[in-house]
Order: sequence, then C-alpha cells, then structure tokens
Amino acid sequence: MHDIKFIRENPEAFDAGLARRGLGPMSGAILAKDAETRAAKQRFEELKAEANTANAAIGAAAKAGRQDEVATLKAKGAAFKEQLPALESAAAALAGEVDEMLATLPNLPAAEVPEGADEEGNVEQKRWGDPRDFDFSPRDHVDIGGALGLDFETAQKVSGARFAYLRGKVARLNRALGQFMLDSHTQNFGYWEVSTPVLVRSEAMFGTTQLPKFAEDSFQTTDGRWLISTSEISLTNQVRESILSEAELPLRFTALTPCFRSEAGAAGKDTRGLIRQHQFDKVELVSITTPEMSRDEHERMTSAAEAILEALDLPYRRMLLCAGDMGFAAEKTYDLEVWLPGQGKYREISSCSNCGPFQARRMAARYRPEGEKGTRFVHTLNGSGLAVGRTLVAVLENYQNRDGSVTIPPALVGHMGGIEVIEPAR
Repeated sequence: MHDIKFIRENPEAFDAGLARRGLGPMSGAILAKDAETRAAKQRFEELKAEANTANAAIGAAAKAGRQDEVATLKAKGAAFKEQLPALESAAAALAGEVDEMLATLPNLPAAEVPEGADEEGNVEQKRWGDPRDFDFSPRDHVDIGGALGLDFETAQKVSGARFAYLRGKVARLNRALGQFMLDSHTQNFGYWEVSTPVLVRSEAMFGTTQLPKFAEDSFQTTDGRWLISTSEISLTNQVRESILSEAELPLRFTALTPCFRSEAGAAGKDTRGLIRQHQFDKVELVSITTPEMSRDEHERMTSAAEAILEALDLPYRRMLLCAGDMGFAAEKTYDLEVWLPGQGKYREISSCSNCGPFQARRMAARYRPEGEKGTRFVHTLNGSGLAVGRTLVAVLENYQNRDGSVTIPPALVGHMGGIEVIEPAR
C-alpha cells in the first residue's frame, strides 16, 4: 500500500515511479479523492463539535429556566443526531475509495532498478558455474523422469493438467531436496523453521498483495479461505497488526509447504513437465527488518538461495529485474536462473524481493525504534530458497547419464540414505 502523505508531498515523483512501471499518472485522481475525503471528515468533525456545544448548552439553559432555548437546542441536537451518522458514513466511504485506488497500484521501483518494460530489460549481475559438456544429447526432465518414477499421465486422469505423481526414488529425491534446503537455511543462515497453515483468510492475502489484483491466480475454498500460492503469505502475516521492538529485528523465517496456483494467465506456457504446476513444493524465505537493514538483508537472502545452487553444483545466473518485470509488491528483485541442459537455457528457480514498507502498511505491521515513542513500518522481504520442483528438474537434467540414470549430487547423498545413483526401471 502506498503512503498517501508521500503522494501529497511528492505527486510528481509518485507519477514518475508509476511511469517506470508502465502506468499512467494517478496522483491527480488520488489527491482529488483524498481532498474530497478530508473535506467530508472535516465537515463531520465540525458538526460533531456543534452538537457537543449544543448538548452542553442545554444544561446551562435549563438551569437558568430558559425553556424556549432548551427546546430550540434539543431540536438542533436531534437534527445533529440525524445528520452525523450519514456524514460519518460518507466520509468512511470516500476513505475506502482512496484505499481501493491505492490497493490496485504496484510498489514503486527503487532508484537502482533498471528501466525496461519486460524481461528483455533485466540485467545480468553475475554468472556462477560452467554448464556441463555432455558426450550425448541431453534430454529434458520429462523424457528422463518417466523411467524413474515421474508420472504425468496418471495425474492427468486423476486431477487434470499441470499435476504430477512422483514415485520411488524420484519422490525421495524431491523430499531430500526440500530437507536439504531447510537444513541449509536454518543451520547456515539463521532462519527459523516454521510449519504454516496452507489455508488463509482474505485479510492475509490482502496483506501480502495477492488480493485484490490477483484473485484469479489463486484457489478459494467454499468457506471463503484461500489456498496459499506461496508460504510468503502465512510467514509474513505472522507480524500483522503487531508492534515489534527494534531488538526483535530482524526476524527470519523459512518454511517448506505445498503451494497452489491456478496459473490463470499462463495458458499455453510450460504445459510440459514440472516447470509450471497447479500444486508444487517450495521452500520460502521471509525477513522482517528495519528500513536501515533491508538492503543488506536483501543481499543476504539472495546469497542464501544461491548457496543451495552452489552446494548442488548447478550453474546459475543472477538477474536484476527491470522496473516493468518486477512483481506487484517489490521495489527491487533478483531472479536466480538455473541452467537446464534439456532446454538449453537458463530458467527462473528463485525470486528474492525487497518490498520495503509496502506490505507492512497493508498489514499494519510496525516496530518501535529504541529511544523513540513513535512507531515505524517494518520492511518485508521474501524469496524462494528454492522452488523444489524446479530444483528437481535441474538435478535430473544436469546430472543425467547416457543410460538414463541420474547421479545424485554429493551434497544430497546423506539425505538420500546413501543412494548415489537413481536407475531407470528395467
């Protein structure tokens, strides 16, 4: 959510930020509605003060025996009593309209975010690892996985498109990847493991900006709850409507959960394989920090995600997203893209974003700086550490062998109970 005070004081800067997002100016419409709201609130307060004055005067007039004046004041009070609820309701409705306008607008990009309308404007920051030279033509994970326990056909019969069954050692490899990620983040980077709900209320979805703009991308239950599209929602909302002490920050959380996405805008995209599923596992990273810490925390979080790829010896690159390609809530985002030899290109496997105070305003999440009476909004950050299914894809494709077997990355052998190679069924 945007700060209306900032818009009042910096309308040109606000519109310039929206322009970088590919949107037209909005400050004029917002400030006009804001002025209307403030005028309605002022009229309500003035009438309320008049009513209070009239009520106070009734007692004095009655005590002095001025009955005609008492009758007049009571009539005026009755009129006030009738008008005030309508004025209060009108002011609240106007304030709601301002909030609705602000809720539909994305966060403004940080100054260092590059210009650009789409992924073509993203800037490569670094590249790690060398893609493997195969002495055979590498296959993609769908062709490799069928003989190893990856089954899309049965899932199609049971659930429809964009679902999969994982069986046997492939299922174990998927589980091992999630456990390995959690162990790394908790033991090496100090994240606090959390088992979260996967069903949340609309207020939680609004707090992390899935609502109202992206309702069609999520699944809603018959009782009005939502299946989480990422545990960012349930992790970040732990601090909603809270006032933290500065000494508590930063808070760092991680969770491994199933995630659910309708992929409403992805018709025809990645219909083959595990890249884009309705249900998938993901390890999420969330940090709650002070404004002064959030930039460094962003780098730290991204490094934690990179550490997984490096431990698995999976080549990747870090991309700084341009203004037009960032997610709705982000002010700065790094994407990590892993090399997939079966596709012959890098594909996104993690997105780490600094949201600044944008989500905190929606959640009413604050902290009290040491030595100060007032409160400030926290800064929130989130990132994938990593998407488990996509990491499974990367392992299958990068560690495949000519005979259809897949070598287990050394870092995972312990989590696989000593298994070093997955053999295809004969």
